[in-house]
Order: sequence, then structure tokens, then C-alpha cells
Amino acid sequence: MLLILPCSIVIMTYLFICAISFLLYVYKKRNNQQETDFDTKVWKKPKQITYKVLDIFGKIWHGYEVFGMEHLPKGPVLIICYHPVCTIDYFFLVARLFRETGRECFTIIDHAIYRFPGWKTALDAAGLKDFNKAESVEILKKGHSLGISPGGGREGNFSPDYNIMWGNRTGFARIALEAKVPIIPIFTQNICEAYRNIGKSRLTRWLYEKTRLLYLPVYGGFPVKLRTYIGEPIPYDPNITAAELAEKTKTAIENLRDKHQKRPGNILRAISERFDKHYKAD
Repeated sequence: MLLILPCSIVIMTYLFICAISFLLYVYKKRNNQQETDFDTKVWKKPKQITYKVLDIFGKIWHGYEVFGMEHLPKGPVLIICYHPVCTIDYFFLVARLFRETGRECFTIIDHAIYRFPGWKTALDAAGLKDFNKAESVEILKKGHSLGISPGGGREGNFSPDYNIMWGNRTGFARIALEAKVPIIPIFTQNICEAYRNIGKSRLTRWLYEKTRLLYLPVYGGFPVKLRTYIGEPIPYDPNITAAELAEKTKTAIENLRDKHQKRPGNILRAISERFDKHYKAD
């Protein structure tokens, strides 16, 4: 019984995204837009509405807050974040940035996400695609921001208690170096308590590594307090290697996590923080 409501919330969220995708598809057809036309003025109004809904939902359901907006420099940046079971915190941040600064942020996602039926139009309209390196660099050079979660599905499925699982991935660092943009590390407090999954085992980890098609069952939607912390920018340095930059970014996110996150996580504690009126961000 304890799983019925959380699982129902996840199902409702999935159907809600499908409904948005359908409405956007109708909008696209009525305005004679092509598959590659999502970065046009025609989509400005739908994006404004979508981001407003996201921002309101974040405020009401999670008391969502952002700290460190002053760390965002003008111009394009590469935003790097930890990948929880559900990256709802990242989209709350994207919505807040768009509404408060007008900054539009595109996002690199795994191609496997397109396997979720009914999501493609919504993903494309929101700027979420499996961009390759050249496309990513071009987005940044055009003055937009770009977000990446290097841990991807491995981190989302199997990360124990906020552990970063990037392995030897340095692709995001190579993108930042080629585009000559700073990296912005971010971390969201309590995000692993908002949504959780079940089924972590050696077998499911093996299946994931072999197929990259495994998604463990998710439950949650708990109204925990979410606070996103934007770290100080890691400036472009032509004398640093991609591996060194990746390690520097990882350390920056781990420092934000260690400073702002109580571990191990606890759902009840995270919910109770909604009522902590004496909390002060450092």
C-alpha cells in the first residue's frame, strides 16, 4: 500500500508529459513547423507557458529554491549536474533561469529516452536531444547554455546515496574546451529522496551494462524540500586537459554535495525541511 500512491504519481507524471507532447504536436502542425524548427520564435510562447507551469509546480510541491544565481556569468555556459533517479530538479532550474534571466538552456539526453512512447515532441520542444559533440559546441557558440549529466542512466539507476558515477567520461569537458566556455557545477539537496527506484542488484547492473536499455521501477513524487546550489564557475583554461577538467568538475559537485546534503538521505527528514523557517544558505 505504501507504494500505490507514489507509483500512481509517477504514472500520472508520465501521462501528463504525453498530453503536453500531443498538444505541442498539434501546435507544430498548425504552425507548419518542421522537426528542426524548435529553436524559433514560434515556440517562445509554448516554452514560456511550460516553464511557468514547471516553476509553479516546483514552488508548490517542493518549495523549490535556487541559491548562487550570482555565480552565473553572462553568455553561454555548460551546466553539469548529478543524475538522480528523476532529474526533475534540473528542469526546475532550467525553468527558473528562463523566467528570471531569459537564458535558454538546451540539454543532452540519452537516445534511449526516445523509447518512451509519446514523449518525442515534448523533448524536442524543450531542447532535450541526443546532441553529438559538434551540435553541442555549436549550441554554445550561438550563445545558448547547455546542460549535461555525465553519470547518465548508470548514475540514475545505481548511484548509492549521491555517489557520483562518471567513470572515465570526459566528453563534456572536451565540449567545454572546444567551445571555450566555463563550466557551472550544480547540486540539488534532497533530490534522491523525491524519487527512488527498486531492483538494484548485480544482475540488473550487469544487464544495464550489456544493453543500456534497463530502467529500474521508479516510485516517489514525495513533496520533499528541494534546494539547488549553483557553484562557482570553472573558467575556460586552454592549458588544462579534458581529463583534468572533468576531475575538477567532479570535485566541485562533490564539495557542494558534502556541504549541503545530509547523508544517508531520509525522506521524512527531507519533507520536514519544508517547514524549517530558520534555514540559511551559506
